[in-house]
Amino acid sequence: MDSNKENIEAAPKNRVFISLPKKYMAGLSQRYALDHGLFITELDPNIREKYLISYFKEWGQITKCKIKNNFNSSKNCLADVWFSTEEEADRAHWAGPHCIGGTESNVSRIVSPKIQDE
Repeated sequence: MDSNKENIEAAPKNRVFISLPKKYMAGLSQRYALDHGLFITELDPNIREKYLISYFKEWGQITKCKIKNNFNSSKNCLADVWFSTEEEADRAHWAGPHCIGGTESNVSRIVSPKIQDE
């Protein structure tokens, strides 16, 4: 068996969100091609994806944006926003704190192994 094939990790079939210190992202990127983004909590439930894209485009090109509403809560919506490069995601994260739609939201830097089918 080829020893190079043993060292290559298969990308997960479902998106995995990983929040870790930046110094560890380099090690992860040696095994996987990564998408770079932000995970947002405490988001106003009236915010829509178009608004988030408009808000974050100041720091780079948005490749994906998804809001997950929790209909049992008045202030517990979640979102993930993905950028085309690591540098863009870093700039957006460092620009915080973020007041999105008049509400201060918690923003965390995340990475995810790229998924082939997307």
